[in-house]
Amino acid sequence: MEKYIVGFGEVMLRLCPAGKKRFAQVLPGTLEATFGGGEANVCASIAMLGGKSRYISALPYNPVAKAFAQELAGMGCDVSRILYSETGRLGVYYAEHGSNMRGSNVIYDRSGSTISMLEPEEYDFEAMLDQAGHLHLSGITPALSENAFRSTLAIASLASTKSIRVSVDLNFRKKLWNWEPRTSRTALANRCMSQILQYADIIIGNEEDAADVFNIHAPDSSVESGQLNINGYSQVAAALAEKFPKAAFIATTLRESISADHNNWGGMLYDCKTRQSFFAPVYNGQYKAYQICNIVDRFGGGDSFCAGLLYALYTPELSLPETAISFAVAASAMKHTIPGDYNHSSRAEVENLMKGHASGRVQR
Repeated sequence: MEKYIVGFGEVMLRLCPAGKKRFAQVLPGTLEATFGGGEANVCASIAMLGGKSRYISALPYNPVAKAFAQELAGMGCDVSRILYSETGRLGVYYAEHGSNMRGSNVIYDRSGSTISMLEPEEYDFEAMLDQAGHLHLSGITPALSENAFRSTLAIASLASTKSIRVSVDLNFRKKLWNWEPRTSRTALANRCMSQILQYADIIIGNEEDAADVFNIHAPDSSVESGQLNINGYSQVAAALAEKFPKAAFIATTLRESISADHNNWGGMLYDCKTRQSFFAPVYNGQYKAYQICNIVDRFGGGDSFCAGLLYALYTPELSLPETAISFAVAASAMKHTIPGDYNHSSRAEVENLMKGHASGRVQR
């Protein structure tokens, strides 16, 4: 029986003004309500690609949380092991889409969420990991509270003892990591993520994560100005591999922000055993980023990269490193064209983009 790729973390209600309007333009008034959260986004995307995924979390026992579970189940993701509790609430995030030189903005309202309040002992992690072959985690959930950190560490440790492979997306959020007031946010993230990553078989990050959490910088790169020294990320991956020897692969997205509407997009996968770096997309043997000139929604872009990578690595015909990273980058490029946190893209659509079919012609 094919085993599950399991994601553990927090999901939130997402509230957005329509289009690229600002909150002040629509309130009082209507916001678009959807759901989103790093690990949930990964599980949803894997299911829509045709993989076998399960999402586990702690949610309040109310109709809004149930609506989320029903939505995810409708995509083909197993939600039968979610823990419902009378403790806490469903977190909310407000997202305002940027345009041109105005960046996007996120406001969190997630204090007191159920997953941030429950202790590790309140979960049945054994049952949650039944028939699991892989566990996906992120740096967002442990950033919420000490309990959420302890729970993330506990399930990572259990998965490792059961020979379940673990992936961790560093996902540093500078607006979080505030649950230990006398410790700086970066120092707290470093201490906690170092403990979680000792169990990681795959480490994933963006252009900034390793620098923010572990002070490992890519030489000659400036994320703020959108100038990246692509080859420098091989050095970042090598440093992470030395620090966390259990890791087999280290992946990073490569985003060059020309504006809020125009990003150049690619990725790298580092094989820790062979010490080789594989970049995508590649044309005529050279790295050449996708140019995404009219971004619809960039939220969830990194999560769709994680999902594409995991799906590819567990699909025999896609599992070679150079193919897996190409699939992951193409999947996440597609996500930038789709509203909401989830990547509503099929495997066929992703593979079509991998082949260079990017004209957007009508399919008849």
